[in-house]
Amino acid sequence: MKKVLLVALLSGLSSYAAAESAHIADDVYVFMNSGPSNQYRINGRVNSGEAIETLDRRNDYVQIRTESGRVGWVPENFVAEGPSDLIRMPELESELKESKQRISAQQQRIDVLEQAAESRANESEQSKARVVELEREISSLKTQITNMDQSNLMRWLTHGGLVALGGVILGLLVPYLPKRRKPRNDWF
Repeated sequence: MKKVLLVALLSGLSSYAAAESAHIADDVYVFMNSGPSNQYRINGRVNSGEAIETLDRRNDYVQIRTESGRVGWVPENFVAEGPSDLIRMPELESELKESKQRISAQQQRIDVLEQAAESRANESEQSKARVVELEREISSLKTQITNMDQSNLMRWLTHGGLVALGGVILGLLVPYLPKRRKPRNDWF
């Protein structure tokens, strides 16, 4: 008999050592039974969101210990792991507030960057327009240079042709010009 009592005591201690933090689901309140089914006597009620420790699991029931120290069994589907949303709510609200502040700061930064991008886009458009204008001017100047080269070439060819024509005419007329006669000096 002492062995059975010792084993029961040790098994009870081992179940307390393996206790896990949990809570009753946030949308219900549950009656606790004295055993792992609804056929056992109801020995209390646990409010939604209340923190509990899970001690044992049997037949889709979980043995729990409430913060006040009461022990009982509740259906497993009413137990959720981790802290309750009611406990986490202030933390979540502060995280939400911080997130909103970060989003606001990021939105302001985005607005500044969008304005800078718009300014750069306008400058880029102005630069592109200036480049197009300069390319037109360069094309016009190249055309003028080509025309001036052709005009100079024609002028030189014309001057050269006139000089050559004058030379030919002079060459043709020179033989027909009267020659000067040498005075006759018979002294020699």
